[in-house]
Amino acid sequence: MLVTPYKESELNKKQQVAQMFNNIAKRYDFLNRFLSLGIDVYWRKKTIKQLKQHNPLLILDIATGTGDLAIESMKLNPKQIIGVDISEQMLEIGRKKIEKKNLNATIQLQYGDSENLPFENNSFDAITCAFGVRNFENLEKSLQEMYRVLKPKGKVVILEFSKPQQFPVKQLYSFYFHYILPTIGKMVSKDVSAYTYLPESVNMFPDGKPFLNYLTSGGFKQPIQKLLSFGIASIYVAEKV
Repeated sequence: MLVTPYKESELNKKQQVAQMFNNIAKRYDFLNRFLSLGIDVYWRKKTIKQLKQHNPLLILDIATGTGDLAIESMKLNPKQIIGVDISEQMLEIGRKKIEKKNLNATIQLQYGDSENLPFENNSFDAITCAFGVRNFENLEKSLQEMYRVLKPKGKVVILEFSKPQQFPVKQLYSFYFHYILPTIGKMVSKDVSAYTYLPESVNMFPDGKPFLNYLTSGGFKQPIQKLLSFGIASIYVAEKV
């Protein structure tokens, strides 16, 4: 069952997700910092550290949004980072951030669909994705595309929300995620559905072992999960052999 942002819309999930992020783009970064109490910055740092020993020269950041993970990837001293997303408004804000930081020579943001990546086979040393996979309309196809454009021995690193299991984190997280976050999100973003969709999409996402199985089915070898902040988020790391 696909969870979509706008229940009454006749658009498919991909189109609805693009519309949602276009709607909230101007307030997205602020809400990220505010609603996560800034911990999302720490999560991105941990995600990029997974590639430190790999020394990737060419990096693809899928569902790049406003480019935060692409910018964090600069710490790896790559030759080039390409970020793709289906939301033009998010990309536009990301381009302004990159220009302000004088990173245009290294980071390029462009429209790109995870199900049909506009790149040749075996193009990238590493692929990253933060808080994007649960929004994919066709998860299997998107993972297959990641595998296709990744070079042999290349690594994929995925950051995504997960569902904590330990008491009392599970209970506190559930209350915050289902009641506090949607209320604040609606008030600030002015999009009634976007921050209701967020907990719904997290609930439906096959985190943990099921997602590791998706990675294996997509061709990746030795996928592992690393829990962050008592299981509120997870980093998934896998390799193409």
